[in-house]
Amino acid sequence: MAEDNIGRKIESKFGHQLRSRVNGVLIHEGKILMINHKMSDEREFWSVPGGGMNYGQSAPDNLKREFLEETRLKVKVGKYLCVHEFLQPPLHAMEHFFEVELIDGNPVLGFDPELGKNEQILLDLRWMSFAELKTIPKINLHQMFWGIKSLEEIGKWKGYFNFENISIK
Repeated sequence: MAEDNIGRKIESKFGHQLRSRVNGVLIHEGKILMINHKMSDEREFWSVPGGGMNYGQSAPDNLKREFLEETRLKVKVGKYLCVHEFLQPPLHAMEHFFEVELIDGNPVLGFDPELGKNEQILLDLRWMSFAELKTIPKINLHQMFWGIKSLEEIGKWKGYFNFENISIK
């Protein structure tokens, strides 16, 4: 992990432990909702809304909470798509992907309650077409989106993915 303020904060808060995460794929009017995260002083990272699970809450309830925190949207959690194992020490996460449906609201960039006011890593929230998604360099995009050929393909994800935990430096 990079030796910078953001990188150190992420490592201290989320590193050296196995985390269980939920992620929601929201496709609306031909676009997918993506969030940009600051991962280090030099690197940003685009992925779908989601985050860590709280003990005692179901995966759908955790995902609804994450959507409210990060996007201010109310969603209905749909079918389970897949699990992705991210393993790039010091970070290790099992990321569960679900389809979600918009119930109410307009997307507004929210916050991460696990981080302080001056430590927020959420930078941007954007509806993206497939063409826009494909312009993001791989180093700045979640691995699940590297090889897709359409947004419709996402709904067909099934199984376990780890992409041999290849990282781009």
